Amino acid sequence: MVALHWEKYMKHALDKYNREHPVLLPTITPHICRHTYCSEMAKSGMNPKTLQYLMEHSEISVTLNVYTHLGFEDAREEIERLFVANQ
Repeated sequence: MVALHWEKYMKHALDKYNREHPVLLPTITPHICRHTYCSEMAKSGMNPKTLQYLMEHSEISVTLNVYTHLGFEDAREEIERLFVANQ
């Protein structure tokens, strides 16, 4: 299967869900799933070079600066985790 097939299947499932439920889901594509996977693996503490390898990026900057999306809550949770670990 190629990405275009997955995108078609995901769109079909999303359209069906949105027809049957009052709260609509946003557009979900295989590429969005790549970003989510990368962000979640980074949050879980995966070694950045391992994550780069799994994402098949030639540059670590692509993995960390383009595909990994972290925010204030993620930073707060990491600070709390470190604080608890050092007590």
